[in-house]
Amino acid sequence: MADFAEVRVGLAQINPTVGALRANADKILDFYNQAASRGCDVVAFPELSITGYPPEDLVLKDGFVAENQQVLAGLAKKTSQTIAVIGFVEAGKTDNELHNAAAVCQNGKLLGVYRKHLLPNYDVFDERRYFTPGAENPLFVIKGAQVGVTICEDIWSRKGPVAVQAALGAVLNLNINGSPFHAGKIGERREMLGTRAREGECVVAYVNQVGGQDELVFDGGSMVLAADGTVVASAAQFVEELLICDLRLPKSKSAPAPQQTRGEIAEPLSENAQIFSALVLGTRDYVFKNGFTDVVLGLSGGIDSALVAVIATQALGSEHVHGVAMPSRYSSAGSISDAKLLANNLGIDLRTISIEPAFSAYLGALQGSFAGRKPDLTEENLQSRVRGTTLMALSNKFNWMVLTTGNKSEIAVGYFTLYGDSVGGYAVIKDLFKLKVYEICEFINRQNGRELIPQTILTKPPSAELRPDQRDDQSLPAYEVLDPILALYVEQDKTAREIIAQGFDATLVKRITRLVDVNEYKRRQGVPGVRITTKAFGKDRRLPITNKYSG
Repeated sequence: MADFAEVRVGLAQINPTVGALRANADKILDFYNQAASRGCDVVAFPELSITGYPPEDLVLKDGFVAENQQVLAGLAKKTSQTIAVIGFVEAGKTDNELHNAAAVCQNGKLLGVYRKHLLPNYDVFDERRYFTPGAENPLFVIKGAQVGVTICEDIWSRKGPVAVQAALGAVLNLNINGSPFHAGKIGERREMLGTRAREGECVVAYVNQVGGQDELVFDGGSMVLAADGTVVASAAQFVEELLICDLRLPKSKSAPAPQQTRGEIAEPLSENAQIFSALVLGTRDYVFKNGFTDVVLGLSGGIDSALVAVIATQALGSEHVHGVAMPSRYSSAGSISDAKLLANNLGIDLRTISIEPAFSAYLGALQGSFAGRKPDLTEENLQSRVRGTTLMALSNKFNWMVLTTGNKSEIAVGYFTLYGDSVGGYAVIKDLFKLKVYEICEFINRQNGRELIPQTILTKPPSAELRPDQRDDQSLPAYEVLDPILALYVEQDKTAREIIAQGFDATLVKRITRLVDVNEYKRRQGVPGVRITTKAFGKDRRLPITNKYSG
């Protein structure tokens, strides 16, 4: 038994707020005290947990970096026998040198610092803009067992710091993370972490932050993997949690591999449950962390606004969600009744404000300028802009954040009105293609065991109702055709020629890809929204507005 160390590991899956240094420190201390009271030998916190992740250009402010280091020093002084591993920004030895770092603290002192080696610079990450990579691989001793510390990207490389530290004798690697969610990500993590554990013949304890930060959602999903790659403890996704796992660690690599571990295993979520949870969490944190309590959205009786209303109600509570029906001369009686039924099902406030007087006034004011010209898209857009102005008026008067209701299919091809249905504070479903919107709505009804979203909303042909008998398929291909092409062009970066080569109609592909390209200027002015895929509009996809490449 002397060859083994009994180590209780705590993984503090917390929800920090970017820039809220003191509040984050209070949360860290609270979870630290919980871990200490439950007998943890070590508790690890997420990447950059003091600053929140990602802090972006805040780290270019010397005062911000200095204050985060002061906060770390204060936390270190409050540590006892339980070791704390805390993410922070460390100022380097030379000007403009910063490190994404992890502090190891115990008994009121800073024992050492690990500096992140591998700095991601792809997708939503641009860490090379801010940080200098570390080079050292210090090991720390817990009850006689050698322990390594790494940060996020460090563990994704087969030849990275985890392998180096394992070769130096580490039998446990504490990996702290700010790893954002996308559908399927947790399975990718488990597979990769299992591989690292087996390759290094070491236990991997992976802690990830949870919460929403602008368009990013962090799903937690912290876990501990034995040296054979099996998951021996895991935390739930999308909630704060202190995951505790008891490990028997060999004190040297020559000792036989430990056989006993004890920790809780969270029930895994289906992919649609993960997506819905991410949408709810991202919306909740964006609203609350930006100082709002209530939201308002246009309830058209359509499926997109229905889904946004359900998400908002789940995120904030029904008393904080306000729906507005804004009928015009083209609104169908069914759309108005569907909006009322949905609002009743959700228990949310619904008010009806006709846009007809304002729309008529605009037409009258413009009559002289438009004389001799037939009605066209101009009049359709006017209605949307009256609705946008109405929602913004309510927002200003009552301090309600406006939620937009556009989906990824519409946003991709520009099928929305700039300064109309695009106005607002947060675009909840901007990363869901239309077909996925239907799928999530059906998931919600199954989960609730009833038609929370009325069947009439699910089955009616999609329409903006801006002209007589309007339907989406009069302007766009059927979503069953449109969405697969958009997925290839937007999310997989295929060219039009490559998509056509897969068997899609050439004329249709060229039309759709052209629509995507010419509407970049509209998307650039759009509001942030929850990132669900690996290629969302925003940080993930940065294309020039002025662009003549046709591919």
